[in-house]
Amino acid sequence: MAIPAILAALLLVALHFLIQDQTGLMKQSGCYDAMDWNPACREQYRRLGLLTRIFTDGLQPAIAAVPVLLGAFLGGPLLAQEYERGTLRLVLAQSVGPARWLAARLAVPGAVVLLLSTVLSGLTSWVWWSDILNSRGAFDPPFQGFTYPVLGVVPVAWPLFGLALGVLIGQLLRRTVAAVLASGAAMALAHAAMIALRPHLWPVVEEVQSRRFNLGGFYQPHNAWLLEQGAELADGTRMTVADCASAFEVCNAAPSFWGRYHPVSHFIPIQLVETGILLALTIVVVAVVFRRFTRAGI
Repeated sequence: MAIPAILAALLLVALHFLIQDQTGLMKQSGCYDAMDWNPACREQYRRLGLLTRIFTDGLQPAIAAVPVLLGAFLGGPLLAQEYERGTLRLVLAQSVGPARWLAARLAVPGAVVLLLSTVLSGLTSWVWWSDILNSRGAFDPPFQGFTYPVLGVVPVAWPLFGLALGVLIGQLLRRTVAAVLASGAAMALAHAAMIALRPHLWPVVEEVQSRRFNLGGFYQPHNAWLLEQGAELADGTRMTVADCASAFEVCNAAPSFWGRYHPVSHFIPIQLVETGILLALTIVVVAVVFRRFTRAGI
């Protein structure tokens, strides 16, 4: 686990300096703000786009998958292999108490996961804020796809939860291969559940815009997370995008448009709420592991 994380960290640092160098070169040559691109400027933009896509299309999905992989390949086998091999009885037959042994068994991987995830999260957020967010070569809103789960504090909380959940599943199944598969599936389901819950973690902004404000429909604020939109008729009736698909003429004549969205200012509050939920669940899962281990024994 440490080697891929170190390689990813080095790649993030290298990517930052490469993007900065390319951006500086484009500014010096007048290509960065050019409206009419000559062949030389198109080549410069192609290089910048390639560098930014390494981050958005390569590193982001890989880092976002870390919690699932940790739960499956680190958390799942941690206790399952001890049960499966029968070594746990020998260990607990010694003078070390079960709670102390379990604490020592979980402390090292927990500390490593916390350290590496914090470093990766910090570097990823640094590159995104400094090189991607306002770059002419990338479009990567903070609430988008793989962007949200690799920025801020959320990528620190998810790996810890993945590790704890994997340990619990391994304790329940007591078979290494089964624990690996079940832990990966459980983490994938947990991610899906959180994606469905995430829009409701902070109050949504509802806004109605006059047709005079925007003739083409609801105007989404920059970097906002648009949840729903549609047309509002003269009598106050709201029609969604799906409704308008079957009643285009009615929506086209509507005097205003409505939308529900999270502005970019909600990014940090949503992240903090999600992190709090994950840390609380992690504590509960670890407590269950200790309770079962110390009370039920082997």
